Amino acid sequence: MNAICKRDLQGFFRSPLGYVYAGAFLAIMNLYFFASCILSSSSDVGSVFSNMLIVFLFLMPILTMRLFSEEYKQGTDKLLLTAPVSVWDIVGGKFLAVLGVLLCALLCTVPWLIIIIIFGTPAWGTIIGCYLAVICASAVFASMGMFLSSLTESQLIAAVLSFALFLGLYIVDMLSYSLGTDSLLGTLLSWLSIFTRYDTFMSGQFSLGNLIYFLSLTGLFLYLTARVIERRRM
Repeated sequence: MNAICKRDLQGFFRSPLGYVYAGAFLAIMNLYFFASCILSSSSDVGSVFSNMLIVFLFLMPILTMRLFSEEYKQGTDKLLLTAPVSVWDIVGGKFLAVLGVLLCALLCTVPWLIIIIIFGTPAWGTIIGCYLAVICASAVFASMGMFLSSLTESQLIAAVLSFALFLGLYIVDMLSYSLGTDSLLGTLLSWLSIFTRYDTFMSGQFSLGNLIYFLSLTGLFLYLTARVIERRRM
């Protein structure tokens, strides 16, 4: 698993993809931070992290589309599948590589905290909740994108399918918000919504149920990806 993670992580930064992803992420999020915190002299980063998840809806498919699709197209999947490693080593290694790129991008937001410490009063509960929320939600999106990448050798199709799925999840959240919790459908959609649980974490309210939800959803799509790879290995 470590070898595959290292291989894919290096692959991200040996090509322009990793730098384009990190550059686009930081450019957009630094603008949000400047507008929401610096211009308004606010220490509340909640609105910045709220918009961060929307940014991930557009950028995550770019990051995950190549995970298996590129292997299929170049024929390197045959070498990978015949290597003396388990299917879970392959899936886990690639998943950790994606999280590594995401964590590198998040580390570049540390200057925000330095600015807040110097010029404001940081609310550490909210800040920790925001980082935990974005890592959990990113893990779910990464596992979904990786699963869709395992289904096709076309990176474009993988990216489009991932974006469609993420957009559908966002529409479900908007629908649950419009219906409210007075109706059974609204309550059900709100319970299923990644974004609702993300907002709970982001507000600094730690919930074991929400953590289990994120871990379970991530595990489900990693399992589905492993099943796809197992079939190709037969």
